[in-house]
Amino acid sequence: MASDPDTGGADERPDSLHFEGDPGAGRSKWLALALALALAAWLGSGYVLPSEEPAPAEARSDGPEPVQVAVRRSEAEPVMRFFVAEGQTEPERDTQVRAEATGNVTEMAAAKGDTVEAGQLIASIAQDRARADLERAEEEVDRARRDFENAQTLLESGAGTVDRVAQTRAALAAAESQLTSARETLEDTRIRAPFGGRVESLDIEEGEFVSAGSAVARIVDLAPLTVSVSVPQGEIAALSEGQTAEVSVVTGETREGRVAFLGTAADPQTRTFSAEVEVANDDGAIPAGVSAQVRIPKGEVAAHFLSPAILSLDPAGRLGIKTVTEEDTVAFHPVEIVRAGTEGIWVTGLPDPARVITVGQGFVSEGEAVAARPEEDLELGQMRDRLLDTPDAPEGERP
Repeated sequence: MASDPDTGGADERPDSLHFEGDPGAGRSKWLALALALALAAWLGSGYVLPSEEPAPAEARSDGPEPVQVAVRRSEAEPVMRFFVAEGQTEPERDTQVRAEATGNVTEMAAAKGDTVEAGQLIASIAQDRARADLERAEEEVDRARRDFENAQTLLESGAGTVDRVAQTRAALAAAESQLTSARETLEDTRIRAPFGGRVESLDIEEGEFVSAGSAVARIVDLAPLTVSVSVPQGEIAALSEGQTAEVSVVTGETREGRVAFLGTAADPQTRTFSAEVEVANDDGAIPAGVSAQVRIPKGEVAAHFLSPAILSLDPAGRLGIKTVTEEDTVAFHPVEIVRAGTEGIWVTGLPDPARVITVGQGFVSEGEAVAARPEEDLELGQMRDRLLDTPDAPEGERP
């Protein structure tokens, strides 16, 4: 090794290392190559040998089976529509009877609760003064008539004058007028029923003093009765005077009546028209002032008879019925109830004929495909149990 002339020391850097002759040098190259090949094979295995992953649900099967529902074929039938309103019974006539004379009550000819005829005596007031005035008036008429006859005889014989005849004729007329007034005063002491009816109240007793103009009794005429109702403006065109009507009273009586009056001007506050239905009540079995329901026929309409249990509500809150179309999908039809009874309801708004869902309507939605079966061909109990186990039934519609 040569020495550095500047430092005066020897050059101590070792010679470069060489591994060509090392027996392990070749082995490392082959190991690196094997690792690279293994890595490449692993990365490409996903393309050359795809993994056996589970097939999608659509590939494994055709999807969940449609929900089974029971359907019933329904055909529309003609049904009479009715206008129904609530009202109350009112008497044909109801009036207070007033005394027309002043004096003590001397006779009671009727009692409270009696049925009286028109003009029948109810009570009498003292008549002594009225009778005396009547007798005096009768005598005055007799005297005036004699004076008139004498004056006329004298005129015919030439001893009288025309003025005398005129004076006696006027006196006779005045006396006759007084007689008429006296007779009316005597009649006023008799309190009579103004019309036939029932004595609903009687406020006087024998010996009691009454004044002219004071109310002494109340007479109510219950034959016929009148039921007053209000008609909405949308229904007035379907009604007319003279139509027959059915009246059901809260007491249990049901009678046939007729529309006696139909208003032509609406109430500005309620926009309803007044109507009156007249009901025969000759037996007086229906009292006045009780609640009554009026049913007036409006004409026939085609409707389906169904159970109210199959009614549904759509998301908008409309009342309707679910049916199955020809394509076995669910359709929702808003309906209107035209009649209701103890066994079912009559509705309009359905196609004719219609396949109405009677079991399972709460578990299907509009547009959903279903497996429709006639209700008589299915075990409804088993179907209901199966539907109750359905986890994806629409919320709030499970029975």
